[in-house]
Amino acid sequence: MRDGGQGGGPGTERSGETHFGFSTVRLEEKQTLVDDVFHKVARRYDIMNDLMSAGLHRAWKDALVSALRPPRDKPFALLDVAGGTGDIAFRVLEAAGPDASATVLDINGDMLAVGRDRTPVRLVGQVEFVQGNAETLPLPDRTFDAYTIAFGIRNVPRIPLALAEAHRVLKRGGRFLCLEFSQVDVPGFDRIYDAYSFNAVPALGKLVAGDAEPYRYLVESIRKFPRPEAFAGMIRAAGFGRVTHRPMTGGIVRLHSGWKL
Repeated sequence: MRDGGQGGGPGTERSGETHFGFSTVRLEEKQTLVDDVFHKVARRYDIMNDLMSAGLHRAWKDALVSALRPPRDKPFALLDVAGGTGDIAFRVLEAAGPDASATVLDINGDMLAVGRDRTPVRLVGQVEFVQGNAETLPLPDRTFDAYTIAFGIRNVPRIPLALAEAHRVLKRGGRFLCLEFSQVDVPGFDRIYDAYSFNAVPALGKLVAGDAEPYRYLVESIRKFPRPEAFAGMIRAAGFGRVTHRPMTGGIVRLHSGWKL
């Protein structure tokens, strides 16, 4: 995929600035801007995921759960960050045993409201929804067996802080799994993907959600996310070991993994 100065990262953060899509903003402004995006899209978020990915997001999320392999015969505590609508948490709980629990944390109250409303009755006692910031988790040390974040880490203003917090709240031996959009690595497919992303996705947003701008930001934010090896280095710097990443669907998405050793 074409770079064009993309694949941003911590460099601008040291100057007190970061990116919001292709725009440069002050670090303290980004969270408010991101919140506004998700306030606008919350009620149509899952529908748009299906439309934008032609349903592929379901397979990507299932792949995350398969990699996690939650146990069915013992207690298991999951923290799913930026998971407001509950999509990942519900999948993990369905795959795990009856003693599993999930905490869904999101900074956006509208997204959490969607998750609460769509929680399956059989899972109500196993899932908790918490409003909080990924950079300063309101949770104790060494509490969770796994930390997952799907398509959310690129919206965090200070990614190294969020990774450090992930490491803090995991138990020793705990697993970090991050599903995130990446750079297409199939020659020719990158141009098709770019054309689709910058033209069709905002148009779908306008048609279905009534606003193209949030989806224009989401497309741009993918292009500004650090490249796979750079992000893997950030995960290692946060203290994780056995760090890996693998591409899916021609590199559109990558599953990043690390362990608290």
